[in-house]
Amino acid sequence: KNNVRVGVGVLVKDPQNPQKVFAGIRKGSHGAGSLALPGGHLEMYESWSDCAAREVLEEMNLIITNIKFGHVTNDIMEQEQKHYVTIFMMAECQELVPKGTSTTTTQQEQPQYQQPQNMEPHKCEGWKSFTWNELEEIHRQQQQQQKEGGNETNPKISIRLFGPLQKLVEEKPQAVLDFLEA
Repeated sequence: KNNVRVGVGVLVKDPQNPQKVFAGIRKGSHGAGSLALPGGHLEMYESWSDCAAREVLEEMNLIITNIKFGHVTNDIMEQEQKHYVTIFMMAECQELVPKGTSTTTTQQEQPQYQQPQNMEPHKCEGWKSFTWNELEEIHRQQQQQQKEGGNETNPKISIRLFGPLQKLVEEKPQAVLDFLEA
């Protein structure tokens, strides 16, 4: 097909460390072997927020809240003969028991959150969380490796960023940086 497709990538804060977002290694699709955010294709008549919530639930079994627009990238993947516009949404994990609903009147308890599950093991190796600095470091190593000529010459670099995530890291959008600082 010669159509531009719309993808939605979701920056989901790790509730254990809110300066980190979840990402996983792709399997069995374009970009296999690269680190990507949860996400997928925007469906006909679907809002960006609904797509983000649906994809995170399908891929990670997490319910997300506070879903906001973060950034958009134009991702031309000539080698794979694909062209995407990727909409990056930002979100947080919903608490299992929201604050203020506890029946106990004792001390404030720490909020409890679901943990991400790998719901599509044929598409993803599993979910880990990364800081923006860690994503930038992976990108820096990826760029260095490309200058030196390929994966075989430098086996210590085991992770590369999926094209849209690489573009997001290169563009350093202020809204995303602010989201990870908050």
